[in-house]
Amino acid sequence: MTNTQIGRKLVDLCNAGKSLEAVDTLYDDKIVSIEGQGTDEMPARTEGIQAVRGKNVWWYDHHEVHRSKVVGPFCGHRDDQFAALFETDVTDKTSGQRLQLTEMAFYTVRGGKVVQEEFLYLQG
Repeated sequence: MTNTQIGRKLVDLCNAGKSLEAVDTLYDDKIVSIEGQGTDEMPARTEGIQAVRGKNVWWYDHHEVHRSKVVGPFCGHRDDQFAALFETDVTDKTSGQRLQLTEMAFYTVRGGKVVQEEFLYLQG
């Protein structure tokens, strides 16, 4: 699959509420995931398919998702990258705080698999 095809499949799966399926089918075993910021509970850098899968499970265990929309993929002249825009409305289950999150995700592809994802957050 091309990076555009991988990007389209990732966006479609996420919009269908199947982000774990995207991880399981599109990500390399040695995936690196980089968040714009980390916490003691969830570090900014996560490596390996099991750890990245666990990060996704943690997210859904700790947030009630009211709405989620993914736009993309955004592709350019490089054949190893694409981006996607995530817009999410969630409630943090621990604090009860409702949040509207906008983030851009950049993906690097090698050998038909996503080998890195990096998230940048919209600062208000």
